[in-house]
Amino acid sequence: MANTTQFNAGTPIKIAIMAMGGQGGGVLADWTVDLAEHAGWWAQTTSVPGVAQRTGATIYYVELMPGAAVEAAGRAPTLAMMPTPGDVDLAVAAELMEAGRAIQRGLVTPDRTTLISSSHRAYAVTEKAAPGNGIGDSNKVIEVGNEASKRFICSDLQALADQAGSVISASMFGAMAGSGALPFTREQFEETIRRSGKGVNPSLKAFDLGFQSAANAPVTASKIDFSKPVTEIPETASHPKVRALLDDIKTNFPAPAQPMLVAGLRRTLDFQDLRYAQEYMEHMRNIHKLDSQFGGLAKSWALTTAAARYVAVAMAYDDVIRVADLKTRGTRFDRVRDEVLAKPDQLVYTTEYMHPQVAEICGLMPAALGRWMQDSKSISNFINIFCRKGRFLQSGTLSGFLMLYVLGGVRRFRRGTLRHQVEAKSLQQYLQLIERTVRQDYDLAVEVVNCRRLVKGYSDTHERGNSKYQRLLRAAAELPGQANAATRLKLLRDAALADPEGTQLDKMLAQTAQPAAA
Repeated sequence: MANTTQFNAGTPIKIAIMAMGGQGGGVLADWTVDLAEHAGWWAQTTSVPGVAQRTGATIYYVELMPGAAVEAAGRAPTLAMMPTPGDVDLAVAAELMEAGRAIQRGLVTPDRTTLISSSHRAYAVTEKAAPGNGIGDSNKVIEVGNEASKRFICSDLQALADQAGSVISASMFGAMAGSGALPFTREQFEETIRRSGKGVNPSLKAFDLGFQSAANAPVTASKIDFSKPVTEIPETASHPKVRALLDDIKTNFPAPAQPMLVAGLRRTLDFQDLRYAQEYMEHMRNIHKLDSQFGGLAKSWALTTAAARYVAVAMAYDDVIRVADLKTRGTRFDRVRDEVLAKPDQLVYTTEYMHPQVAEICGLMPAALGRWMQDSKSISNFINIFCRKGRFLQSGTLSGFLMLYVLGGVRRFRRGTLRHQVEAKSLQQYLQLIERTVRQDYDLAVEVVNCRRLVKGYSDTHERGNSKYQRLLRAAAELPGQANAATRLKLLRDAALADPEGTQLDKMLAQTAQPAAA
């Protein structure tokens, strides 16, 4: 591909690379410097580090100056230490929202900058902690990227790296070469990887995939299609009874609800056991029967589809047992090793931060004992003192792993714990309200089902979400028969999701207590 970078003699090419920890931004910057120096250019790289992971990505800045221009000037060039808004030729982002941050910082301009970004997402803490769906709009970034840059090249470079068994820095390097934004040949890029001497073959494969992706990229970056086709029911299952449940879904439930039903079945099965998954399916059969009577196809099976998700969420709640179970799974240790790019002969120790509260510890106990502990002021105070600062635990050591493993193994006794009894009672109230409501107002019943999205996480996050959820259910119980009931509950839920403290919800609840106008 022809070079698209325009620069004047005596003016360096300016490159900004945005990457998070572990994404190889430093490797990419070093490769770029090595590439230029072996081609007879002057090069310099600096970095402006962020705080940690998604709270602040590192910006690696590279400036390249042709050796001939330096010789003509008769002196060494003075290269900048950090990028200046409006003065960047090539911006490379290892993740889509980092491309958005580059645009926001003014590093991308339509008259000058080629912008290359991976389209995949690594969600920020604020996105994960939001009461509702806090995920940023990827297509908005792509739309703005097309307008803000001279050219925007956007593809899933992380998937290409995974396909090649390499890391994203290699596919990004390939995209830089394929974009034609730098005045170097493909062979020069590839020789740079070979000189590194580390993971050469997988890196070259990822480089090639990234190169082809950029070289064949459309003039305008395409938006991401998030619509997912209905997935097929798996044809195999490890247990005959699980197979029977999957066949039940395929035969007796409407097609729009089937993918979420399969996901819910898997989640409840993984959370507890086969009997628990069968309980989930029994709840769904009852809801599907109600849906057939009061909505069904005429309503696109909205009640069954929504309940398939949120009944599973309610049954597979987050608790200490679940956290310990997930932290001691072999797949988790493999994932951590992959994320930190550990070599086969390197040891990796993961330090877990555990900060259980009184509710979590009492909820772990047998119901009667846990309730007595929770009601005892002296015991609650003692637990608060013991857990006030939290504890650090190395799950890679024998003692740390065994502690978590034993705690995760308590799930076989989960049904007898206080927390499970509380959650089971809450689920029963939820299902009963759905049944009462659907007989009077189908659309309102669907909104009741969706209220469960407020409850997630554990500790303070769970407490805040559950408090708002309970207030919504109390309001929903009073709405049947009133005008615009479904719309009013949806507005209440949106208010609860938008306000972590619930102040806006309380104001709207006071207004909702008054009968709505027709």
